[in-house]
Amino acid sequence: QTTNLYFLLWCFLVSLYPFKILYPFKIDLVLVATVPLSFIQVSLVLIFLIFFSHFSCLAYNNPVKLLVLGWFFFWVLKFLNLFCLLIMEIDIPCHFLCPISLQLMRDPVTVSTGITYDRENIERWLFACKNNTCPVTKQVILNDEDLTPNHTLRRLIQAWCTLNASHGIERIPTPKPPIDKTQIAELLNDCNTFPHLQLKYLRRIRSITLESERNRSFLEAAGAVDILASIVVNDNSTSVEISIDDDPEFTRASDEALSILYLLKISDSKLKNLIAKDRGVFVESLIQILKHSNYQSRAYSTMLLKSIFEVADPIQLITIRPEILTEVVHVLRDQISQQTSKAALKLLVEVCPWGRNRIKAVEGGAVTVLIELLLETSDRRSCELTLIILDLLCGCAEGRAELLKHGAGLAIVSKKILRVSHVASDRAVRILCSICRFSATPRVLQEMLQVGVVAKLCLVLQVDSGCKSKERAREILRLHSRVWKNSPCVPAYLMSCYPSS
Repeated sequence: QTTNLYFLLWCFLVSLYPFKILYPFKIDLVLVATVPLSFIQVSLVLIFLIFFSHFSCLAYNNPVKLLVLGWFFFWVLKFLNLFCLLIMEIDIPCHFLCPISLQLMRDPVTVSTGITYDRENIERWLFACKNNTCPVTKQVILNDEDLTPNHTLRRLIQAWCTLNASHGIERIPTPKPPIDKTQIAELLNDCNTFPHLQLKYLRRIRSITLESERNRSFLEAAGAVDILASIVVNDNSTSVEISIDDDPEFTRASDEALSILYLLKISDSKLKNLIAKDRGVFVESLIQILKHSNYQSRAYSTMLLKSIFEVADPIQLITIRPEILTEVVHVLRDQISQQTSKAALKLLVEVCPWGRNRIKAVEGGAVTVLIELLLETSDRRSCELTLIILDLLCGCAEGRAELLKHGAGLAIVSKKILRVSHVASDRAVRILCSICRFSATPRVLQEMLQVGVVAKLCLVLQVDSGCKSKERAREILRLHSRVWKNSPCVPAYLMSCYPSS
């Protein structure tokens, strides 16, 4: 009994001692020695004592079994203790955290109010969100371009990261000094002055654009938008061969300029200037890119056109050229990327309500492409945007005719009811309402029975959907009750809620 107690005490003391042999793990012994015991570790030690006491009684009078058992539990306890050390959360000093993101600062800078922030977060606050006050003190920042690097705090953070490297914390790299306005102005001037080196300068501008919100703001203020737009407009369609990692790539300066224009996130005032620039010559250039350029440039053109038409005046939306809508429909058909498709859908949502744009879109093949998109996509937002556009297009006779001409038109619209969202259900019911009011031929009414449209409308009356959707569904069912009410195509449990005439 005395031997058992001594051995038990020895294991208990070893479990509290920082391990000197932690193979195969590599942990700084100095850091391990400074970590206090947690509640979990103490609980594990107590559980170990209980189990060891129980099994040591079974191995009583057998010293070999007792020794093997003690050695086994000793190593189990060591690894349990090690596991606790590995999962133990590291408390970051509060003055190392950015007041905006509450994350460890990588490039601390101090504003004129004396508060230190991470450069990326404060630049987004000042330049992207267009604020001029300190987020903490609410005082006006006198010069939002003068962010003083806090080198002392950065070195302290780096030293703390080094000390805690054994816990998986990586040392933050020393940031490069940010580019200033003078350098940006010189770069833009060189890009405009030396056409044969234009592609090289544009690649440098692109890298600067991707670095920070501050750089994007400085580029726009330095006149980069006008220079880049002129490169796109004056494109001579000559390809330049460049070599990246021994892999030849053909590209044009206009492609680079177009990508930079998209990445700049141009302000509304600059976008309006692009529309009016030389009587819309920039928009015309984007149309040509949509027609003849590669997929990537077509994607950038689509997203730029979406941004442009979001800030355009009504007269500019009314007089939009049919070619634009036709090419946007082609972008949707080709499904370049999900982001591009959503931009094309939002563009159509923006322009279709104005003037004769609905008819222009229908003539460009929009209805067929949208139905095919509904058949293939499962993304909620894409379905909603597609149904919104179809609702707009069904506001004209040409749009309704195209929808009915497609074999899956009515079926896919009714299928989206109660399956996507309230917005999608409401728009789908609106589309069916337009069909039933203005295009309800006997063939159409029979098709609606066969593909399950009538049954879905009866279901809308039973479930908890929007009030307007229920009112429209009830109106449609009453309007054609003579044809549908006693049809065997509708299940009896749904026919029971069919509204009376």
